[in-house]
Amino acid sequence: QELTFLSKREILLAYKRFSELLPKEERENACSRRVPKSHILTLPELRANPFQHRICHVFSTSEAGDDSMSFDDFLDMLSVFSDSATSDIKSHYAFRIFDFDNDGTLDRKDLEQLVNCLTGQGEESRLSSVEMEQLIQNILEESDIDKDGTINLSEFQHVVSRSPDFASSFKIVL
Repeated sequence: QELTFLSKREILLAYKRFSELLPKEERENACSRRVPKSHILTLPELRANPFQHRICHVFSTSEAGDDSMSFDDFLDMLSVFSDSATSDIKSHYAFRIFDFDNDGTLDRKDLEQLVNCLTGQGEESRLSSVEMEQLIQNILEESDIDKDGTINLSEFQHVVSRSPDFASSFKIVL
């Protein structure tokens, strides 16, 4: 409880939800098991999230690189997405989720993937290359304070700090 933004009740509920993702015979030792990414993605809270794969990737500590989650990983994820997590913590993880190439900056490629996740992958919802370029240009003009063509964590946090609904929209409630 001291290591998360979750109450005792929320942690117990999280444990119940986590163990339900495991096969029946493994549920007794849920704390020592890893849940495959495919099972994590069945959670209704993640199923409709356009960043579901990135969320699993960012919170997974799997050495195999399969984005499976331990109970600690699962708790970390729920803690960051809880109402009690600070805006700084939420924005730090949002930045990591949006940094698709994991290079510590949001460049044009990351921003394009971000926009595509938000608008959907269908032909009818996809932006034209001109619209995409204009949108990325607008995002960079608004966010890229040092004008290096990328958005770093502090620039991202500055933009997010001016968005009053960010913290309330960056959440998962079990």
